[in-house]
Amino acid sequence: MRLPTAMAPLRDRPFRLLFTGQAISLLGDGMAPVALAFAVLDATGSASDLGWVLAARSGAMVALLLVGGVIADRVSRRVVMVAADLTRVAAQAATAALVLTGTAQLWELLVLQATFGAAMALFYPALTGLVPATVRPEALQQANALRAIATSGGQTVGPALGGLVVATAGPGWALVADALGFAVDAYFLVRLPAIAVARTAGRFGRQLIEGWQAFTSRTWVWTVVVSASLGNMLFAPVMILGPVVAKQHLGGAVGWGIILAFFGIGSVAGGLLALRLRPAHPLRLGVLTVSLWSLPPLALAAGWPLWPVVTAGLVGGAGLAIFNVLWETTLQRSVPREVLSRVSSYDWFGSLVFQPVGQAIAGPVGGALGSPLTLFLSGAGVVVTCLPVLAVPSVRNLVSADPGSAASVPAEA
Repeated sequence: MRLPTAMAPLRDRPFRLLFTGQAISLLGDGMAPVALAFAVLDATGSASDLGWVLAARSGAMVALLLVGGVIADRVSRRVVMVAADLTRVAAQAATAALVLTGTAQLWELLVLQATFGAAMALFYPALTGLVPATVRPEALQQANALRAIATSGGQTVGPALGGLVVATAGPGWALVADALGFAVDAYFLVRLPAIAVARTAGRFGRQLIEGWQAFTSRTWVWTVVVSASLGNMLFAPVMILGPVVAKQHLGGAVGWGIILAFFGIGSVAGGLLALRLRPAHPLRLGVLTVSLWSLPPLALAAGWPLWPVVTAGLVGGAGLAIFNVLWETTLQRSVPREVLSRVSSYDWFGSLVFQPVGQAIAGPVGGALGSPLTLFLSGAGVVVTCLPVLAVPSVRNLVSADPGSAASVPAEA
């Protein structure tokens, strides 16, 4: 595939605006994991406290995802996303102020990150539903691949920059950058023109049931989501115990930032590969590549030096990015637009529902078993939850849908 064809979605102004805002905000957001991790560790010295802060964010997100999906199918997805961005600006700016003034208390961080998570619950189902309306059907996979590259770019540059900012100026300033990124994204979303998308009307509960029926009627959807749910829970210790291991013998914030950055570089490479891929059976390939996600925790568990761990992150990031592009494109092409945000919300909900559990128990389990054994169980568990999904015929044999097959009668955005 020639580059002009791969970049075709950027010729469409709506997608170009959406992509630009996302790319900028993701850079700031890539700094946040490093900043938040070391803000909590510096304040309390407790990996368990970090786990609770991250669990508060993801727990609030999980709790409100289904609500976010229904809202995104009922009203303008663009308006929902702007409101979510502005909420995240407020949450991260307040967190930054507390960290910069040295007055942050654990309960304040819990409340603010829960608010941030609630905004995420509104944003992501709306985003999944909006993307297909911003590009031509035949360019949808390229659009998702470009989004994955932007996400990966944020994960590449953001953590490295975040590590440097944390090491030189402190974590508060990295959180300021995150807040500014969401403000920029809101600006570009406001500039987005009115887009024809499907809307639904009716009772909230009835719409929730319709989304559940659309979700459960597709075995390939809920099977992959169950696998992702367990995998995300088992991977959670990496983000809790990884900074602890880095602080002990991988160079602290700078070393952890490098590891996350190369995970992002791998994700960029995976996104570039996804621009060219045209698999007849997208989920078959996706499940195989996402199993590579197990490599970072296994490398950390083995006690390897920095650069072998970095290499594991590189390969794991590529595998995860390829899966995400193939999964989201398959979902957008195979699910009717009028229920897409609701099905996406069940996808997000199911995929993340146990992640707060993994985050909350990672510190205590790591303290009881030791970080190496906990991280080994994390990596091995990811493999065990991924590969058996290929035994499900509807996952293994699902054929890529024709572009535009999920199109429905449009309504004004």
